[in-house]
Amino acid sequence: MKALDKVISLFRRFPGVGPKQAERFALYLVKAPDSQVEELVEAMRAVKRSVVCCPECFNYSEDGLCSVCADPSRDRSSICVVSQPQDVAAIEKADTFNGTYHVLHGAISPMEGVNSEGLRLKELVERVRSADGAIKELIIATNPDTEGEATAIYLGRLFRDHVPGITRIACGVPLGGDINYMDEVTLGHALKGRTRI
Repeated sequence: MKALDKVISLFRRFPGVGPKQAERFALYLVKAPDSQVEELVEAMRAVKRSVVCCPECFNYSEDGLCSVCADPSRDRSSICVVSQPQDVAAIEKADTFNGTYHVLHGAISPMEGVNSEGLRLKELVERVRSADGAIKELIIATNPDTEGEATAIYLGRLFRDHVPGITRIACGVPLGGDINYMDEVTLGHALKGRTRI
């Protein structure tokens, strides 16, 4: 069953898909009607043909500028810097941010050989420079892990003389969480990022 093994190995390449889940996906395709399989294949081809990076923020788009950059009501003085396009979608679901974004497409990771050259940093520098002082805040919304923290520190140093407000998203105790079950690092971040009430 070389064909089935090949499909299973291809599904295993997907992030977060383990061997059992890959096998379930492959077996589902074997049982699915031909029309459904063709629909999936065509949808995958279409997404590869039509989805590109927004020329302004590097989020995914199908029409040149993404929906955020094309929206004239967005606050152009505030840029939220994220690691991946899915981070934009997550923040947009929260429906509390009305600025724009910049997607780095990664984070600084010396262990994996990713430095600032491998990210969309040159484009962010050019974007801030061409705004000629109009950017008032950079919100750094990278993950609270080693790579995200390294990226946040680098961005803070890079833009501290060019943007008056550089902020980092808060980290710590989640809503509905129980302090008793939090690890020391999470609690430490929560205490450092406390706000006045």
